[in-house]
Amino acid sequence: MYEEIRITIEAVSAIMCFILLRFMIKPYEITGESRYIGLPLGFGFLGATYVLSAVTYYLQSQMPIVFLIEIFYIQLIARTFAFLFIAITYYFSKKPTEKNRLLWKITLTLLIALFITSFLISSIPDVTLSSYIIARNCLRVIDLIIILYICIHVFRSHIEKPDPKTIWIPLGYIVLLVSQYSALFFQLDGSFSALFAALILRLVFLSIFIVVSFMAFYKTENGE
Repeated sequence: MYEEIRITIEAVSAIMCFILLRFMIKPYEITGESRYIGLPLGFGFLGATYVLSAVTYYLQSQMPIVFLIEIFYIQLIARTFAFLFIAITYYFSKKPTEKNRLLWKITLTLLIALFITSFLISSIPDVTLSSYIIARNCLRVIDLIIILYICIHVFRSHIEKPDPKTIWIPLGYIVLLVSQYSALFFQLDGSFSALFAALILRLVFLSIFIVVSFMAFYKTENGE
């Protein structure tokens, strides 16, 4: 029963991320600014991690967990890079100078190269479950730090230009931050209430961003 619920949540999360990817790529399509490509990359990577999660939960009933550790590693790495892409995009969002455009391209290239390297390392055979658990906890803490930076950045931007509509963006990231904290708490304590809180808050976060993105897209389409 748990596996069916988890697979459903992961599949719904993936679909929501891919919907967001379609919205998030529009700023890049409209402006041609490569610094906006980090948002669709971030949500695309997140969607891919949820697809991998759904697949692994399905396969857990078919084979021993030891054979799935490599997939778990890939999921962990891709999730952290998803948050990194989003954070770097926000960092460069208000710096459209030629120097920063070049710096953004270099940073993006380095991140992609680092991701490929991490992917290759995670494919090394004979990785153990204990090493995976250590990596999972460490990367979850890194995720929390990255999301905290995003929260601070978007709150600062909102304070500089207050808008009742944009307040949902920092609030959405705070929901994501609490979701990741709950997931970490589950990893360390084994509390299933923390796990389900993390999953529900993730869906709330994605729902907030779909609504905000749809409203922004609708407003642009109507020339408002």
